[in-house]
Amino acid sequence: MPSPLPRLRKLCLSLPETHEVEAWGEPTFRIKKGKIFAMYAHASNHHGAGRNSVWIKATKDNQELMIRADPDRFFSPPYAGPSGWIGVYLDKSPDWKELAELLADGWKAIGGEKAVAKAERAKSKSKPKSKSKSRK
Repeated sequence: MPSPLPRLRKLCLSLPETHEVEAWGEPTFRIKKGKIFAMYAHASNHHGAGRNSVWIKATKDNQELMIRADPDRFFSPPYAGPSGWIGVYLDKSPDWKELAELLADGWKAIGGEKAVAKAERAKSKSKPKSKSKSRK
């Protein structure tokens, strides 16, 4: 099975003002001021505990709901789990669309309202404006 890291990296880096920094021997994905919203955990590292996964910033309530709904896909990661982060296993056909949504939610949680508003403004500016034709 190919590494899920390239696909995860592409999803993370597609979010505005995001960059990658290696920390604790693993890639972490951060917003402009260096706050982490996602961290890759390789199966061979003690963070991965035998399975490739990603840790994503979430709320404690969402973490509990996701783990209860599907403990084969979601888990409470060591160290960050008590703060509400959600672990998502990447080794058994992950739902990449759902993962993209979770990453965006984690980005928003870390980025705060100003970063989200700035991203929305940039997104709306990049959309081409439709030209209306006037009829005479």
